[in-house]
Amino acid sequence: MKILHINCNYFGHNPVHINMIKTLDKIVDIENWVFSPVSKEIVDNSNERIIACKCINKYDRLFFNHKSRKIRKNLLKNVDIRTFDLLHAYTVFTDGNVAYELNKKYGIPYVVAVRSTDVEVFLRYMPHLRKKGIKIMENASRIFFLSESYKKYVFDNYIPKKKKNIIKKCVVIPNGIDNFWLDNIYNNQESFDKKIELLKNKSLKIVYAGDINTNKNLLTTCKAIDYLKNEGWNIEYIVAGRIKNKKIFNKIKKYIDYRGKLSKENLLDIYRKAHIFVMPSFKETFGIVYAEAISQGLPVVYSKGQGFDCQFEEGTVGFHVDSNNYKDIVDVIYKIIDNYKIISNKCTKCCESFNWNNLCKLYEKIYKEIIEKRG
Repeated sequence: MKILHINCNYFGHNPVHINMIKTLDKIVDIENWVFSPVSKEIVDNSNERIIACKCINKYDRLFFNHKSRKIRKNLLKNVDIRTFDLLHAYTVFTDGNVAYELNKKYGIPYVVAVRSTDVEVFLRYMPHLRKKGIKIMENASRIFFLSESYKKYVFDNYIPKKKKNIIKKCVVIPNGIDNFWLDNIYNNQESFDKKIELLKNKSLKIVYAGDINTNKNLLTTCKAIDYLKNEGWNIEYIVAGRIKNKKIFNKIKKYIDYRGKLSKENLLDIYRKAHIFVMPSFKETFGIVYAEAISQGLPVVYSKGQGFDCQFEEGTVGFHVDSNNYKDIVDVIYKIIDNYKIISNKCTKCCESFNWNNLCKLYEKIYKEIIEKRG
């Protein structure tokens, strides 16, 4: 079967999609092609089936239909669309509308994924395009969500009751993590014993990795740390990542041990020495860093109702919190400490849920079902 992946983010900064395509390429029955509309010239001759086409600019995003026509026109110039069995759109609006229009003209079925841009930009701030988004989902053969919680959030807030029958098309498939993390799963009893001893002495190492911005809500974590310090805890708060908001950074810098943006090798070492990963984001489609953290036996604190919530039964690899309530963070930190060994052991077992090899087999199965149904 021949699949065309329509993905505006492929040549951006998204290693998740790159790892997904690389894993799908290992499946003998699938011939993958990627069309990635970009705003600047990209030369990559490593794979003839990956086409980065400079066909959009920064102003096109202001004119949705115009941008979509430009992408569609250039796609048809670069590939023979009639040779494909299925289209996989990586967003509902930008990629999905292209797939929807191609489906109308050529009858090729398509699947579509719901991403944060679809929800937090298009559905939230562009109500005039909501009908278009729902129409794209209605005509898709499958709709992919990264989590049950995010699916619920979208249906509760943006899908009209009369359209909620499209839920039968929905499939939850999380993002996978880089094989680096699965190849280096934490299993060091001596190091683990030292961490337990530190907890007994009321010494706690908290870690965060990611962009430093308003959404990641590091200020609320700092309030929780203040509370724990008043309870007699010695807290080390390690933060790694890019400073996207200097005002936020200036407010938290007295609380943190800032390490800058780190390689995964350096981050691995930090995770193995820390006790808990805390990221109470206001909005999170999935949160790949949670999955990476649990591979190192790190219990995680994540946001209620956001992407990582409901990936596992509550208390399995950590707990959800109200993002606006620092006492929630304090409470679940105490729960984790009280059950540290059990939760940490479950973390290293559960990370296999994010193995791209297993996830891509699910995609393969769905692709086959749709293509066979088409006949």
